Amino acid sequence: MIGYATLGSNNLETAKTFYDAVLAPLGGHRAFDMDRMQGYAAAGGGAMLAICRPYDEQPATPGNGHMVALSAPSRAVVDQVYQAALAGGGISEGAPGVRTGTFYGAYFRDLDGNKLCIFNMG
Repeated sequence: MIGYATLGSNNLETAKTFYDAVLAPLGGHRAFDMDRMQGYAAAGGGAMLAICRPYDEQPATPGNGHMVALSAPSRAVVDQVYQAALAGGGISEGAPGVRTGTFYGAYFRDLDGNKLCIFNMG
């Protein structure tokens, strides 16, 4: 149902480096780019994630209550993505762990303050 999600960035080059490392354990790679945007996709297709400088030329700011959740194939990959995010300068919003039932997730903010969740159901 979701085609892609876009997160704003004030420094596209550092955001690319951050997301190259964070999305690699999920099979994410650079799929398309434009002067203001970098898109990421997985080899099998599906929803994409894009990082961009805002088109209105105003500073990118994270929204309160907004979050992008990324599905991982295993708990080990949740842990790996979370560690890559922190190693790349991201900020923890909740260490990996079971939240409810079979939902295993971790939360972090990227270099621009955007909140993401990495999770596995199973």
